[in-house]
Amino acid sequence: MGCDAVRIRSSLFGCSLYVLLCSLLSGVVSVPPAEAQDLRVMSFNVRYGTASDGADSWPQRQDLVVQVIRDYGPDLLGTQELLPFQAEYLQQQLRSGAQRPLKYVYIGWSRDASAGGEQCGLFVSEDRFEVEQSGQFWLSERPEEKFSKSWDSSLPRVCTWARLHDRQDSGRRLLFANTHFDHRGGEARLQSARLLRSRLPELAEGLPIVLTGDFNCGEQSPPWQAAAGDGLLVDSFRAAFPQQQGSEGTFHGFRGTAGAERIDWILYSAGRFQTVAATIDRTERGGRYPSDHFPVTAVLRYAAAVAQ
Repeated sequence: MGCDAVRIRSSLFGCSLYVLLCSLLSGVVSVPPAEAQDLRVMSFNVRYGTASDGADSWPQRQDLVVQVIRDYGPDLLGTQELLPFQAEYLQQQLRSGAQRPLKYVYIGWSRDASAGGEQCGLFVSEDRFEVEQSGQFWLSERPEEKFSKSWDSSLPRVCTWARLHDRQDSGRRLLFANTHFDHRGGEARLQSARLLRSRLPELAEGLPIVLTGDFNCGEQSPPWQAAAGDGLLVDSFRAAFPQQQGSEGTFHGFRGTAGAERIDWILYSAGRFQTVAATIDRTERGGRYPSDHFPVTAVLRYAAAVAQ
């Protein structure tokens, strides 16, 4: 079992501290203790539960998915490829934990006309946040038209969002959004990124944004440039790891091998948060993985000068 490297960039003391942590028993990445008001964010493509994956099918890995989420304990969890029955299972299992129950409000709607279709679901900590408003739009030239698709997209794609009030600090609010770009259409990915950059600030109405997703493309691709290239949205992983490495890949097809393409991102509004830590979680159990994607995480700290 390999070791997972965690680099921690600390703004609190005005210096950078890099720490290497290894877990030889479980492979779970440890994260430094967060301050009370830090946000723990996770983006997780869980692989849809009806896929014919044999030994990696949902019933064989559902408990490991729960364990990975429980071990990290995100305040905000953005999921991709989630089917309604998977969402219900995760919510129930996380809530029923005897030692550490995690209570989430779930927000999500199918991307297509099927009642059981894939969702870009949000799990929002009930203890941490009050949901003020939520919704979903389609990544198309007609974003308000349900099930619409445009450009060269192979499937309808969506962005699910919620405006949240932070119970731990009554003066702070934010917009949490989650998406999944098309896996085939390059033009669709580019136009989806541009749509998010125009649409999310409108929905945020001046609030800071946290965006999670499976973007199906790597850093420096045209969609990444459209989303984060101008610095208005910060890539949390790159903020923690300034030097790009050759083993940052997040899709592994249940094989556990990390390529170079980091296609799962956590982005946030520049100047509104600081990256405390970022990880790619490579947890495995007996050579089996919770999904065909590695989940990614970030600990974000509100920028001291910002008070919403």
